[in-house]
Amino acid sequence: MPTTAFTYFDPTFILVIIGAVIVLGASAYMKSVYNKYGQIANQRGITGEAASKLILRTEGISDVQILSVPGELTDHYDPRNRSLNLSDSSRRSTSIAAVGVAAHECGHAIQHNQNYWALQLRSFLVPITNIGARLSWPIIFLGILMSWNQTLINIGVFLFLIVFFFQVVTLPVEFNASKRAINALEMHGVLSAEELNGTKKVLRAAALTYVASAASTLLQVLRLRILFGGNRRND
Repeated sequence: MPTTAFTYFDPTFILVIIGAVIVLGASAYMKSVYNKYGQIANQRGITGEAASKLILRTEGISDVQILSVPGELTDHYDPRNRSLNLSDSSRRSTSIAAVGVAAHECGHAIQHNQNYWALQLRSFLVPITNIGARLSWPIIFLGILMSWNQTLINIGVFLFLIVFFFQVVTLPVEFNASKRAINALEMHGVLSAEELNGTKKVLRAAALTYVASAASTLLQVLRLRILFGGNRRND
């Protein structure tokens, strides 16, 4: 019987497909929710930048600069230079989605100011995770080339596991930042109760993208253990 491509089908690849579907689904849901509430302006007409300044000021944070970054949903807080980076759409928009996203980034600034443990751990893991992400696959392939060297393969899988651990640590950081954002918006009367409900939906959708990424990476780790675990060797 002639050999076909199906003979070499890797059944574990279904885990990669499932992970990709989870990530794409979460991303599509996030964009859908953001677009919906990105069209609803808040009653006070306050922009994302104005809301950020208000929150930072009332929290007694004066050493964080607000910067613009290109793109949409590229907003982030950088603890290295204490900068709040808002995308053009979030910074100038008065939508409840934009205000929520900007407030979320303020939540990270508040975490940094208060030495929130999860943010500190996440910052510590960043360089280690970058190394793991770059070297995991090369080390695994090197182990395969070296007559299935299980030690090298296990090191590669462990480095990939570090990436997953980093994503798990990221979850409480993101959830806590959203909680701080909602509390600040409510406390300072930036948004009404009805508007806050929409903002909560946007932030929950954003949080789901982090959960999806962690789930996808976990599936990848499981696949690596199935493929390279144990005492498998080349004949």
